[in-house]
Amino acid sequence: MKHLRIRVRLTALFGALFLAGGALLLGLTYVLVEQNIHQRNAGSATIGDLPDEAKNLLGLDQRRFFDLVQQLQERQDRIEQDTLNALLTQGAIALGLLTVIGIGVGWLMAERALRPVGQITETARRVAGGNLHERIALQGPRDEIKELADTFDSMLERLDQAFDGQRRFAANASHELRTPLTINRTLIEVALSRPDPPPEVVQLGETLLAVNARHERLIDGLLTLVASEQELTVRDRVDLAEVARHVVADKDVEAALDPAPVIGDPVLLERVVQNLVDNALAYNVPDGRVWVRTVRSGNSARLVVENTGPVIPGYEVPGLFEPFRRLRSRTGSARGTGLGLSIVRSVAVAHGGSAEAEPRDGGGLRVTVNLPTEN
Repeated sequence: MKHLRIRVRLTALFGALFLAGGALLLGLTYVLVEQNIHQRNAGSATIGDLPDEAKNLLGLDQRRFFDLVQQLQERQDRIEQDTLNALLTQGAIALGLLTVIGIGVGWLMAERALRPVGQITETARRVAGGNLHERIALQGPRDEIKELADTFDSMLERLDQAFDGQRRFAANASHELRTPLTINRTLIEVALSRPDPPPEVVQLGETLLAVNARHERLIDGLLTLVASEQELTVRDRVDLAEVARHVVADKDVEAALDPAPVIGDPVLLERVVQNLVDNALAYNVPDGRVWVRTVRSGNSARLVVENTGPVIPGYEVPGLFEPFRRLRSRTGSARGTGLGLSIVRSVAVAHGGSAEAEPRDGGGLRVTVNLPTEN
């Protein structure tokens, strides 16, 4: 019963209460009518109450008189019982019909009463998809449901402002950090371009350039992450197979690319494929293999990237989608920024899809991105 929809439960409750009330009313009516009939019969005269003179006038002897009285009494009792039975039968039929009508009215009333709850649910579902700009804006009397909807709208307003503030901070910080990084890179390159620099200077300059490049990749990743967490402003027809074919064109991977059309931002979707392929190549064993597949399955377009990398514990996989989280064996690595899979999942969610990962038997990781297909 707990899995039944609340509308069904309310309708069943309305019907049960109506049936119980009707049955109680019918039983009370039956008792009152029965008592009324007995009181009337007790106060009415019968042939047995006639004086002896009247009995003689009827020409009845004692035995025939009592037989007639008994027949009349039995007939009277039968009429009373038939009347009560008819009351009970017809009342039960009427109660059954009214119960059916009451259940139908209860079904309609439950739908009307729960309509605002459905509106709240639909808004919450859209908000869960990443659109914090949605509002319920429920119209109607100020009852408990409207109070709930207004409270939900207030919560969404605060969340929207908080997330917008966080995105603006990340975007502004990323832009502000780009300028000094660009200046540093320029100064280092100028220093290395001088004639006959000392080997120590060359080694230091190359190290600083590598660190600077890593910071630039981090800033680019933060900007992409911020952009992917916002509502999509570009909705073009994109084939994941074409995007993947472009990304793996100059890479040593095994591709099986079937058409997988979706609607979304081509730049963000390309970044998804790029991140997954780069991770699969970077975190692989020597002479390892990388597979990239795209396929359409029903109403879903699927991108699958897997490699033959080192063995990954299953309990560490969920943390890979969190920003700046890496496997323990990769902590301190300069090859990545810890944002690759975070961006992948964020872009997938922004497109109404999902991103999941699982360890492969024998080592490596399989990442699957599911996106809704175009209409």
